[in-house]
Amino acid sequence: MTEDWVKSLIKLKDIKKTYMMGKVPVDALRGTSMEIQDGEMVAIMGPSGSGKTTLLNIIGLLDAPSVGSYRLQDDEVAKLPDRRRSQLRNKRFGFVFQVYNLLPRLTAVENVMIPLIYGGTKKSERRPRAEAALEAVGLADRGNHRPSELSGGEQQRVAIARALVNEPSVILADEPTGNLDSKSGAAIMDLLQALHKERKVTLVMVTHDPNIAARAERTVHLRDGRVENAATQ
Repeated sequence: MTEDWVKSLIKLKDIKKTYMMGKVPVDALRGTSMEIQDGEMVAIMGPSGSGKTTLLNIIGLLDAPSVGSYRLQDDEVAKLPDRRRSQLRNKRFGFVFQVYNLLPRLTAVENVMIPLIYGGTKKSERRPRAEAALEAVGLADRGNHRPSELSGGEQQRVAIARALVNEPSVILADEPTGNLDSKSGAAIMDLLQALHKERKVTLVMVTHDPNIAARAERTVHLRDGRVENAATQ
């Protein structure tokens, strides 16, 4: 094991993930090994069905591998029980999805407060922290608006604020610009890059767009559930 491997924030080794489609096993990941350094910005690319989202879900503790080792800093987390995995996920990771996943009946600031509620943050601290997160993404004046009153780009900024509010060490973004026009998508990527640099947060994103991937410091290419290459830009 190399010294660089030991220092990695995220270390995956021989990760396999098999799903059952009825009685038929389907291998989504087939022995994936990779490292992500603390503070790195990494893009994950690959054709449809290559295992990109499965890999991101395992990194973010939304799913567990069938086989293999996953070390987050010094802790082996591959086989954690569901409750411990949920606690660690809420503390260490922020998530940004293509479809925003905002609750339509809640205002922007209320949506951003959700991770704080799950994390047990004192009620008196939730709104100020959520408002500060909205300010960080340029939406200080939109906190009382519901998702239906916001543009797609604004909704994604709310989702980014929600990902930031617990001050995670890792942000995971699954096609963060996939539902946006090119101008709004570029603005979201500008924001994510700025937050990555200013806050020194590790950013891992799945994308099919080579122009988006080119903004990362490194691109990991998947094919058939395995890492094909992991080139530095």
